[in-house]
Amino acid sequence: MEGKLFTSLPEPLAGEVFEDLLRCGRVKIERIVSSDQPDPVLYDQEQDEWVCLLQGRATLEIAGEAITLEAGDFRFIPSRTPHRVLSTSAEPRCVWLAVHIFADLELA
Repeated sequence: MEGKLFTSLPEPLAGEVFEDLLRCGRVKIERIVSSDQPDPVLYDQEQDEWVCLLQGRATLEIAGEAITLEAGDFRFIPSRTPHRVLSTSAEPRCVWLAVHIFADLELA
């Protein structure tokens, strides 16, 4: 499998666009492109997640704490840790790489 992370980027007007790049065993890797109007969704996932902001600037809320990320910053979010995107830059738009690690062999 091959591709380019910054080619054919979607331009969401609101929220985020998720694209699976790889699913293998207990791991799913996805590219996320954010609009400058994030959804107020509070995630509380069964899987661990490692996320890296490749482009842009964003503020996340993880377990009640606001954390600002710039391009190149990454975070590990353990399973069952409430988190959400509070804000994202318009220019450049936020591009993320997320790695989901599932406890069982079935990917959600």
